[in-house]
Amino acid sequence: MAGEDGFKDKTLLITGGTGSFGTAVLNRFRGKFAEIRVFSRDEKKQDDMRHQYNDSSIKYYIGDVRDPRSVDDAMGGVDYIFHAAALKQVPSCEFFPMQAVQTNVVGTANVLDSAVRNGVKRVVVLSTDKAAYPINAMGLSKAMMEKVAVAKARTLGSHARTVICRTRYGNVMASRGSVIPLFLDQIKNGRDITVTDPNMTRFMMTLEDAVDLVLYAFENGTNGDLFVQKAPACTLQTLAEALIALTGAKSHIRTIGTRHGEKLYETLVTREEMADSEDLGRYYRIAADNRDLNYDKYFHKGRTSASAATDYNSHNTERLDVEGMKKLLMRLEIVREAMA
Repeated sequence: MAGEDGFKDKTLLITGGTGSFGTAVLNRFRGKFAEIRVFSRDEKKQDDMRHQYNDSSIKYYIGDVRDPRSVDDAMGGVDYIFHAAALKQVPSCEFFPMQAVQTNVVGTANVLDSAVRNGVKRVVVLSTDKAAYPINAMGLSKAMMEKVAVAKARTLGSHARTVICRTRYGNVMASRGSVIPLFLDQIKNGRDITVTDPNMTRFMMTLEDAVDLVLYAFENGTNGDLFVQKAPACTLQTLAEALIALTGAKSHIRTIGTRHGEKLYETLVTREEMADSEDLGRYYRIAADNRDLNYDKYFHKGRTSASAATDYNSHNTERLDVEGMKKLLMRLEIVREAMA
């Protein structure tokens, strides 16, 4: 592939295409692909998109990744896939874990199986920092999703027609269900900003960063690769203070305690993965674990590199202060509108 100029005669399928990521992809790539297919089960959002873009090169498919037939219906003639369809809310997945399994794990298997059958060239599976050392149902299902993708890639091999790789990123700022819209709504209505733990840290990425990461994986990935973008982090206290400063609000910050399945900090690359990582400057690349099932040999020879490695998490990455967080927040339209 030769960057975005190589897309003009290609077809892209975005699963979960009516979400925040799908919208960002449409804004970036509309007019650069011969056809972009938006696949989701949300007919209302698809209709909104249809009116918003009014673009004949964007095709809409109602379906669910849980339903293999609907996936197959959208797959014919597709060159590339961004697989973004997922259940992402930690509390809802915690209370309905089998729903997370059906969408995030089984749904991913359905998409990959269909992609291979239809000769799709490249698939990028979108994952989350919660898949590293998972402690909640959402993270566990995403971790299994990654395992499904790696297993399929391993089976296909390095010279396969279809390349499957993964991206993993942290908190996408102002995406649906994220904390920034909640804080801004509390500010708008003159209420306290409620933080679960002021010392809790989260990676901070914009949607544009997330699209850049996926594009990088498209252009550079081999079967089973995982790509992670290095990202700054901040505490929830710093985030709240930055929003108050930018909006001139009089809101107070109130600590309410952690929610179901929340971590104090998030990990983007585990210690074990860091031992096998390749530092590419802006990104880490972690190749697939292609060891076979002959475990006997590992009783005689292990690896010392994993013991010396340290995971890459939101506590040990670059930490933004209030001024740094303000500069990053200013990139968001939702924040600029709140300031106005």
